[in-house]
This record gives sequence, C-alpha cells and structure tokens, in this order.
Amino acid sequence: MRKPDEAGLPGKPGAELTAKGAHFTVRAPSASSVVLCLFDQSDREIARHDLAHDGEGSFTAFIEGIQAGARYGFRADGPWQPDQGHRFDRSKLLVDPFAIRLDRPFSYDPRLGEFGEDTQGIVPRAILETPLPPLNPGRPRFEPGGLIYEVPVRAFTKLHPDVPEADRGTVRALAHPSIIDHLRKLHVSAVELMPIAAWIDERHLPPLGLTNAWGYNPVTMMALDPRLAPGGIADLRHAVDALHSAGIGVILDVVFNHTGESDNHGPTLSLRGLGNAAYYRHDQDTPGTLVNDTGCGNTLACDRLEVQELVLTTMRHFVTQAGIDGFRFDLAPILGRDANGFSPQARLLQRIVDDPVLHDRVLIAEPWDIGPGGYQLGNFGPPWLEWNDHARDDIRRYWRGDRAMTGALATRLAGSSNIFARGHADRTRSINFIAAHDGFPLADLVAFAHKHNEANGEDNRDGHDANCSWNNGVEGDSDEPAILASREADARALIAALFASRGTILLTAGDEFGHSQGGNNNAYAQDNEITWRNWDKLNQSRLEFTRAWAGLRAGSPLLKRLHFMNDSDGSDILDQVSWLTTDGHPMQPADWEDQARQGFMMVLGPKGQRLTMVFNSGHAEIRCVLPGSQGLWCPASPYASVEKAIPPRSVVCWREMPG
Repeated sequence: MRKPDEAGLPGKPGAELTAKGAHFTVRAPSASSVVLCLFDQSDREIARHDLAHDGEGSFTAFIEGIQAGARYGFRADGPWQPDQGHRFDRSKLLVDPFAIRLDRPFSYDPRLGEFGEDTQGIVPRAILETPLPPLNPGRPRFEPGGLIYEVPVRAFTKLHPDVPEADRGTVRALAHPSIIDHLRKLHVSAVELMPIAAWIDERHLPPLGLTNAWGYNPVTMMALDPRLAPGGIADLRHAVDALHSAGIGVILDVVFNHTGESDNHGPTLSLRGLGNAAYYRHDQDTPGTLVNDTGCGNTLACDRLEVQELVLTTMRHFVTQAGIDGFRFDLAPILGRDANGFSPQARLLQRIVDDPVLHDRVLIAEPWDIGPGGYQLGNFGPPWLEWNDHARDDIRRYWRGDRAMTGALATRLAGSSNIFARGHADRTRSINFIAAHDGFPLADLVAFAHKHNEANGEDNRDGHDANCSWNNGVEGDSDEPAILASREADARALIAALFASRGTILLTAGDEFGHSQGGNNNAYAQDNEITWRNWDKLNQSRLEFTRAWAGLRAGSPLLKRLHFMNDSDGSDILDQVSWLTTDGHPMQPADWEDQARQGFMMVLGPKGQRLTMVFNSGHAEIRCVLPGSQGLWCPASPYASVEKAIPPRSVVCWREMPG
C-alpha cells in the first residue's frame, strides 16, 4: 500500500506515472467497485482493470507498461439509493477528479443525467501526463495595496488584432507583448484570471443556443478547459512566466463551492458517480436532498477530508506547476461551512493558511454565499483579503447623487475601518471595486438605470435589480453630446474615486476603455460580442485618463498603504488624514450631515508630503482652497490646475512639493 497523504487518507489520489507504468488511486466512499477504462489515441476503449478496494473508501491499481499520453476514465458501482444520497451508476464514464489534462471540453447532453444511459461517447477522457519540473515560486509578485485586473481570458483576447489568431481567446494570449504592454501602462500589480478549469454549460443553456462564458461551473479543478488551454498546464505556465517577467502577478479565480453536476437532475460526470453522498452536502433530515447554499444546485462538503484533499491538491498544483501567486475564492464561506454553518476557524480555511506550499500565497475571499448566515464580509480575518461590496455600492451611490453620502464615501476612501478594524486590526483587508464580472460594467453603470438581460432567455428575470446605476437622462444608447459628456464625466469620477481609495483595488478588464454589455448585468451566458472586448473601438481618452490615475497611485506611497488613518496631528506619521470643506475648513458634524453637500477634500500624509484630493459631485464647477503649505501644490491628476478650479462631477488631486 502506498503511504498515506497528509490528510490521513491512503495513497496519493489521481494518476501517477512511474518508469514501469502508472499508479491510479480513486476516493469513492460507499462504492462497491471501481473500474479503470483505458482508451487509445483514436478514442477506442482498449482495456478495463478492476481497482483494489482498501476497505476504507479508496481504490487503487498499478498498471504496467502504460505511458504518458494514455487516455482513461473510471466507472464506479454501488448502491442506487437517491433517498440516501447514493447515485452510483456503472453506465456512466467518470472523469478523474484529480485529472490534470483532458482531451476535449465538456459538453452538456441530457443523457449525462439519465440513469442507465451509457455516456462513454460523450464524456472527456483524462490524459496521463508527467508533471512539469516543479517550480519554487518564491514570494508572490503581488503586494496588497496594488491594482488587481480581473480578466475573462476568452472575452479579453478573442478580438485582439495583435494576438495571433490561433492564440486569441486562450491563456497563451496573455503572454503576447501587446497584452503585457497594455497591463504595464495601467500599472497592473496582478491579473486575476476568471475560472479556467474545465467547465460544463448549465443544462438550460443549450436549448437557448447559449453557452457559459464565465467558467463558474467547473467539473474538474486541476484540468484546464481545453478551449482556453489546449496545451494544458504548460500554456498557463508560459503565460505566468511572461507576466512575471513584466513584474505582474497572477491570481486564479477558483470555484471550490459547487460543481457542474448541479442538482439531482444534473449530469453525472465525476464526483457524483464516485460518491455523491460524500462529496456534496445533503440535508440532515432528508439525506437525498442536496444543500444549495451556492444557488447552483449543489454544495461541496468542504468539511470532509476527501473535498479538502481535492482543494489543497489543486492549489498546490497551480503553485508548483505554474507559479500562481494567489487565489480568489468564489463564494468563499462555503469553504468554512459544515452542518452548523460558517466558521472562520473551519479546518479547511486553517489548512490553506498553514500549508507549507500555500501559506504565503495571496488569499482573496468573495465573502458571501446564499446559505444561512452567508454574508461574512470582514469575518475571514488575516491574511485574507475580502471583496468589499459596501465600497462598491457606496461609491456608486455617491456619484449617482444619493443624498447624505459624504460620510459613507469617506469611510470607503479611508479603508472601511468599520468593517476591517475588528479585533484591533491596524490595516485594511478591503478589496475596493466599482464593477466586476457580475453586474454592469462601468460603462453601463452610467448609461442604464435598469438591467436589460433579454438575451439570456429568461425574460429579464435573472440578474440583480439593485444596481445603484443611473442613465444620465436616456436609457441606453444615445447620440446626444450633452448626455455622452455627462456619462464620460461620471465614468471618470468613478475611476478616480477607486484609485483614490485605501486598500487593494480591482478593475475589471475593459472598464478602462469603455466596454459595454448593452445593459446586460448577468452576461455569464454570452460568449459573443456582448462580452468580447472590442479592441478596435476603444475609448482612448478614458483609457488615457485611467492610465494617469493608475500612474499617480503606483507612484505614491500614500495611496498604496493599508494602515488605517488617524486625524492629522502635524507629525511625520504617514497614515494621517484631514477632511476639509472645499474652502479649506475642517469638516464639522454639520458638514458631514449636510444632505446636499456636493464637495469636500481629503488630505493625506504629513506636511511636506501631502496629497489633496477634491471631490465634486455637483453639476457646476467649484473652486477650492488648498491647505496652507511652506511648499507648492502641484497638479497631480487630470483636471488639476493652478487655478484650483474643480470641474463638475470630478475628482482632482494635487501633490505637495518642497518650496
């Protein structure tokens, strides 16, 4: 018997090549038997081998003579007892959950969910591969406080004219000099790749002629989707190496909360066929009922060793095989859930932080799911960074013109201490963002007051209704110069506010040059021009504006700091702030409570090194009085002028220089 892994489970899961053949180990709790099916290069089944059961839920075999490139799958037998959560079906060909490469993408077919229907002809085969030489990735190329750039790989590169046609829409495109040049001019600290693991379409999409464009419906965790990475992990390693050479880190958006096997009517592809009752959470009172804390039909049982092993092995794989700097966890509370709910001290969360390979990686939580007690913003604790939807909504509402938002905006600009100072923390863990993949892109925030998701085939019922958006007088497209000018000013104000905020910031690819989804705020099923970034129709002036603010932030130690700020006291301490009215007087309680206030100033840092940022949410120009200085106040951002005139709907910055 092979040695137990660190979880206490026997052997190493998956397939492992040796000089004489290959070991196969499968975790299949409650199965009575597991069969290995081998296929040749022409997809013909050439052999079947019974795996030996160790009596504790693991099945193993050593097959002599097998070599790299062999294709394989499994069949598992056991009880068909849906009311108890058991759904073994020997007619289903199953993909190894620990596969590192597939020979084709997943494609939804109703037969995948029909008991007794053989699926050998419609399921991908895992490809046996020798791992790449392991990397020693060193410290992550990303430090909190920088700019994360969220990238949907296919949509971002599909239409790029400089990328070779064969690479467009793939991971390898990220290594192209034109892509890297774009990222460097934005001073991107790290790209965050939306899911690239192999996924399957939700079953309602094919009848609508739609396909999943985001990847948040995975089947395998380590095997990359062949549409994005036809060369497997080597493609990702190539892209990461090129980005690292440019000083840019790489963060993977990972989905460890559910799989594409969906609800009880969904397909049987991998985990369901190997141990549905073990891998997925079920209702304690009705064992055949899947818990749906994800809204996707199933929820991975992250409190079980089998699932923890899969999660940790996947993360280590991407670090040691591709040099990944960190991970963003979709619906992260699921990783800390058991039958009693969420706990930030849950075993899996602790194992990730303590793991010798993963302990220094960047960890980012999307801190909510839809289960009981699912909203956990601020509760993950160090070293986790957390997506901050309060920052998103308060910044939007301020620029939308909601009343009495000055104090809320100031709180977000200062790092959201009301959320992240718990436990006497002295620095923020906030990831501030204006827009992300889920919801309106930035251009649509200022052009649509309502969602327009008709193209999704659900009669506009899907997607959020509360978007904190506005249309500047006309819903959707307009050729009115005044409306277009207002939208441009608002988009720029949102960008500037983001770059002025304390914490790590996230910008979604395309927001810097005006990408629009035509009012669709749930474009997960639009693998087409709705989501593809059009590089031939860039808003060049908005792009230059974003680059200017990105350069200001990257060059200012005051803006990249994470510590919470105290009131200015005249000392040399960097983390101090003054809040002033636009005529230079300290903000008083009445000023903060003034529901009609449209301007204020934020002054960061000690005298001689200060930055002053002026926020004007009104529709008229205002003039400001900058703080007294023994030096000079120099324009530091677009629109800044020696006359201290603040255009309507804008954020303007001055830098203090020695006299």
